Amino acid sequence: MKRLLTVLAMTVAMSASAEEAGGLTWSAPPEWAAQPPRPMRAATYKVPAVKGDTEDAELAVFYFGQGQGGAVDANVKRWVAQFQKPDGKPLEDKDAKTKQEKVNGLPVTTVEVKGTYAGGGPMMGPSTPKPHFKLRGAIVEGPEGAIFYKLTGPEKTVNGAEKGFRKMVESVKPAPKK
Repeated sequence: MKRLLTVLAMTVAMSASAEEAGGLTWSAPPEWAAQPPRPMRAATYKVPAVKGDTEDAELAVFYFGQGQGGAVDANVKRWVAQFQKPDGKPLEDKDAKTKQEKVNGLPVTTVEVKGTYAGGGPMMGPSTPKPHFKLRGAIVEGPEGAIFYKLTGPEKTVNGAEKGFRKMVESVKPAPKK
């Protein structure tokens, strides 16, 4: 059953266009390069490194289908758990900034967390911990299920992408009826 759900989620994600999934559309900043399709993702963007950083950031967009992907709070906790303090201890929920709001009539939860990025497993993050990283995320609750926007990368680069990320989140709206 778990394998069937994984295959179904991958099929749903791969059938979505780069800026539409789950009945929602969005506009990514033009300087963010759309990447080739990847399993379990509706879209992936490379966010160019800012001066002083040697690594680009990445925005991964996930859509798992209606009623799939887990509760908003559980996802926020999982994202926070992917980071550690400089001493290697796990971050706690209080170490993250979260906010609930409405954007174009849709419930949106945003999260911001920084530290050493340890990822969430072999397919979900780096193979070696990455210090001075940051995650800026948004979970948009649409009528066909949640869309998860997860921007991770060097802290300065993620900070530099803040305005673009915010504009993208503010652009999320229901897709036109076909």
